[in-house]
Amino acid sequence: MMRIIRYETPQGGARWGVLDPDGTVRAAEGDPYDGGLTPGAAVGDSGSVRLLAPVTPSTILCVGRNYADHAAEFGNPVPKEPLIFLKPPSSIAGPGDEVVHPALSGRLDPEAELVVVIGRRGRRVAPEDAMDLVFGYTLGNDVTARDIQKSDPQWTRGKGFDTFCPLGPWVDTDFDPSDVRVTCAVNGELRQDGRTRDFIFGIPELIAYISAFTTLVPGDIIMTGTPPGVRPVKPGDTMTVAVEGLGELSNPVVAESA
Repeated sequence: MMRIIRYETPQGGARWGVLDPDGTVRAAEGDPYDGGLTPGAAVGDSGSVRLLAPVTPSTILCVGRNYADHAAEFGNPVPKEPLIFLKPPSSIAGPGDEVVHPALSGRLDPEAELVVVIGRRGRRVAPEDAMDLVFGYTLGNDVTARDIQKSDPQWTRGKGFDTFCPLGPWVDTDFDPSDVRVTCAVNGELRQDGRTRDFIFGIPELIAYISAFTTLVPGDIIMTGTPPGVRPVKPGDTMTVAVEGLGELSNPVVAESA
């Protein structure tokens, strides 16, 4: 198993690293998608080094209503084929980063998700070959301005504000996503709770469907959908996404400044 991270250097830049099982952060050389990373010297531990979002995707592909119970809780039908939308890269936030509650919105919802990280270029990939494109997995929060999402014909604005895509804290390259628990807690109170075995569309099917219309490249991510239990948050709350066996991702909510 290798847990790949990006961390902030003392000079304020970003660098690839790896996380040892004991929590030691090591600087790494190389390209994670092309030749791999070579761990180097220890630079601290995960409590003293600021971890950044562990990926810098050119495309953030998201899957709507991929749990039947989540579709039902908002009165929506189960989709007959994957419901795909995009978030802009400017929406990415890292572990512990503040998520801004925009003044334009009256309701902000967290959405806990397992995130697939693509490691190989692919176009028109068959389902039986789809997992060959997968590099690893991380955690994500598809933060949503629910009132704006409902008011607009498309979801771009409601899903795409700056800070609306927390990711991290690492990419696990040896993780089995077939039947794991996905949850979201707010201030320690469990809200969302589901298992990946309940996906309407599994990961191979999603990769095949998406690659039929767009080329996937290393570093792109697929957010696989959120389980039921969605409820709003307010400034001062802390959202914690967890995926069983993978880790936790926490972010505080703050009000938009004037």
